[in-house]
Amino acid sequence: MPRDLGDVIHHFLPQDGNGANPSSVAGGPRSERPAALPIISLPIGNRDVVRAAYAWNLVVEIARRGASATLLAPSSPEPSPLWPEAGRGPVGAEVALADANDFGELNRAALDIAVGRAADSGDGGVVLVSVPPAWFANASDGRALMRWVLLFSAAEIRDLREVYGLAKRIIRTNPDARVGVTVHGVRRIAEAEGAFARLSGAARRHLDYPLTSYGLLVDDLHVYRAIVSRRPIGLEHPQSRAAKALRDVARLLLEDARMLASA
Repeated sequence: MPRDLGDVIHHFLPQDGNGANPSSVAGGPRSERPAALPIISLPIGNRDVVRAAYAWNLVVEIARRGASATLLAPSSPEPSPLWPEAGRGPVGAEVALADANDFGELNRAALDIAVGRAADSGDGGVVLVSVPPAWFANASDGRALMRWVLLFSAAEIRDLREVYGLAKRIIRTNPDARVGVTVHGVRRIAEAEGAFARLSGAARRHLDYPLTSYGLLVDDLHVYRAIVSRRPIGLEHPQSRAAKALRDVARLLLEDARMLASA
């Protein structure tokens, strides 16, 4: 069921000394390790620096919670400005590059990573996969990448329309897909609530589908500073609104990943 974005209002409230909300710190009983970590697909264009920055920072925040976190992306002939170099980075967050030229090849690479990382994931984890949006047009041979998709959407009407169109394509290809939305670039919770309401309302009316809310990412100067410095926001500016919002989104994703892995 869609979440109420009011549930993430606590990222505007004071945090404890470690920068985490006491009620949201990872913990609880651990289940048996799954055969493969959950895979989350993120449609990100090859020039979409802001969404790429959000994806990398979410991987860092998931890793900071003690979980296995890998960002997988198609490789390119030259080093990509979107990601750090391949390998493990801050707090164990990993970037992996796949020699993939289409949806099917990226799907197979994602499965290999998900199975390989599950063996040494002590507290669960996820594999986030950056997928060129155009590849979803030929997604019939990529079942793993179509099970769980996270869409980043700004609050502007044009962006909402584009995101809804992509959501419609995904849902019609795989009606059982879990499709979530994180609204980004907003200054107030009301903006995010309104944007998500438009998307979820359209999905219910026209697709009979309940989108899942994965919170919001605020418009913050620290986001752009982090892009320039290529350093994680949560490590460079842990008390910023951007860092707090990223922690909330990472928590929501990891909670659902653990739920799905134990199902």
